Parts: sequence; C-alpha cells; structure tokens
Amino acid sequence: MSSFNQNIIKHKIGLLNLAEELGNVSRACKLMGFSRDTFYRYQSAKEEGGVEALFDKSRRKPNLKNRVDQAIEDAVFVYANDFPAHGQTRASNELRKLGVFVSPSGIRSIWLRHGLHNFKLRLKALEKISAEQGIVLTEAQVQALERKKDDDIACGEIETAHPGYL
Repeated sequence: MSSFNQNIIKHKIGLLNLAEELGNVSRACKLMGFSRDTFYRYQSAKEEGGVEALFDKSRRKPNLKNRVDQAIEDAVFVYANDFPAHGQTRASNELRKLGVFVSPSGIRSIWLRHGLHNFKLRLKALEKISAEQGIVLTEAQVQALERKKDDDIACGEIETAHPGYL
C-alpha cells in the first residue's frame, strides 16, 4: 500500500474514530473539515467492505496505448530492414500497395519504438541482423550500406589551407 493511500485512510478512519469518541457526528465533521454526507459515505463503505473499502478508487478509464496491430508492426519492421533507405512516406505508400495500411506518422512511431527512426539506425539494425542470422543481403540493402560507407568517408577529416576554411 502506498504512503499516499495510508495518509488518506488515516484521515478517513480518524474522522470515524473522532465521531465515535465525541458521540457527535456534526462536531467531528466540523473539526476535521468534512461534510456530514462524506462522513456517512465513509461509514457505510467501512461497514460494507471494511478498511479496504476506504481506499481511493480511480474512476478513470485506462488509456490504452494508441498502437497498431502486431501484424502491421511486424510488417513495418520487416520493410525497414528490407529497404532501410526509404523514408516513412515512401514506406507507407509501398506497404499500402502490399495491403498494409499505416500512415507515415504511424510508421515513424513504430520506428521510434524499435529504435529505427533514422537511416543510420536502420542500417545498424540491418548489419546486426545480417551478422546474427547470416542472411544474404538484397540489392537495395547492399546499396544502402555502400551509401553509408560513402557518407562515413565524406564526413571524415577535411584538408584545408587554413584552420576553419571549408
């Protein structure tokens, strides 16, 4: 039981005990700062279910995560590995041709959950899967990996005549 619930229960039971000691419900409610209606609600709850009935019950409906079906999520994950160079809009359009209907923002949220939200992370995941499973890479996957190598070389050191010149 959390300390928050313990404090609330302490006040509710304290009100019930004070009313019993004083023998006057109105005076106990006035001292504790509760209404008489609240006192009688606490009293009937305690009589019906004991002290456990005095716990706060949340009336909010649980907010389930806004998720797509697992089959769609798996299809997006497989597509991201098959075509790592495609962005979220193109992936959405290509999956739609295959009968998997998911919006570009839905694809992005799936990629975020799986850590595939940018090109380099998708390539890293592809390299990891190919190393673990020993799969043969397709032409699109090989081209994406070569493009990454070219980008890595281009982002290396630059020789200039003077520091700060590009």
